[in-house]
Amino acid sequence: MDVCLVIKQRLEELGLEQKDLANAAGVTDSYISQLLTRKKLPPAPDRTDIYDTMGKFLKFPTTKLSELAKHQRKEELKRRLGDPPVPLLREVRELVLRKCAPDKAKEVRSIFEKQPFGELERLITQRLLGVVKRVARKELDSENWLHLVARLSGRSYEQMRVIILEFLDTDVFNVSVENCVSFLDPLIESWDIDLATFATEIVLSRGLAPGYPKRFEFVEKEVEEPSEGEPGLKEFLLDPSLSGDATEQEIEFLKTLRLKGSRPAPLYYYRELQNLRDPLNFREASVAAPNRYGDANVVEKQRQLHAKDGAIPRRGRNKGGRFLKAHKPKATR
Repeated sequence: MDVCLVIKQRLEELGLEQKDLANAAGVTDSYISQLLTRKKLPPAPDRTDIYDTMGKFLKFPTTKLSELAKHQRKEELKRRLGDPPVPLLREVRELVLRKCAPDKAKEVRSIFEKQPFGELERLITQRLLGVVKRVARKELDSENWLHLVARLSGRSYEQMRVIILEFLDTDVFNVSVENCVSFLDPLIESWDIDLATFATEIVLSRGLAPGYPKRFEFVEKEVEEPSEGEPGLKEFLLDPSLSGDATEQEIEFLKTLRLKGSRPAPLYYYRELQNLRDPLNFREASVAAPNRYGDANVVEKQRQLHAKDGAIPRRGRNKGGRFLKAHKPKATR
């Protein structure tokens, strides 16, 4: 039994109409109609709150509708996997190319035309969809954002809610002109790609999705030796006088430190630990607040270690290299 049939039967049992369910779910009547006549695939349960809303309205157990929808979508996916991929619509391709950086557009278009719906076209379109879908998913519960996007595309709030639910379910094989008009066009400012490395940068519209450009890269990196293999760090961890009061979080931080071509001594890690604990090194830290690390024992330990290293001599020296003796001031009568 699929989710559509279950909903239709419950509406009949309760004497309700499809428009009542649409009002309760905050979507259009036509969306509910197409959903119940199986013209649209039920939205993914983990991407929408519509099943919770409809379930409460229809007096179903909490997870019944979402579980039925998940099963129905799985069966539909099995059926679709047997079909060959359908090339993108011309309107979708033209939008993708129009948003491309001007100095790359001609070359990218040439590749698209030589390889209809080839690897590069799928890769770029999938990345654009992924970025915009993350924005849409994040703003799904924001009425102000939905009203703004609806106004830009000439649609009502309820219509935009429906379009988002469908858009979150789409993929590179099923992207539609509707998806482009409602989301890709207004949210994507531009994109660029390095055809040698396939590094891609996507710039979003500041008015609808503020933030930094999104960058995707395939980068070759050298395998680095884990920090815990550093002899200096091992000695630091084995010396209770240096690391005895270090927390697990602090030790994990020390393991992330890298010094290419150098082998730090245990004292280096101790000093890094003290820098980590010093509130003056962090803008949001409260300098006036008491710090459990700023007690006399830690200060004395740091002084002794610096003294061993010659950084803080215990006594001054005169110009001839002899120690100056300390004299007690004479008591005055």
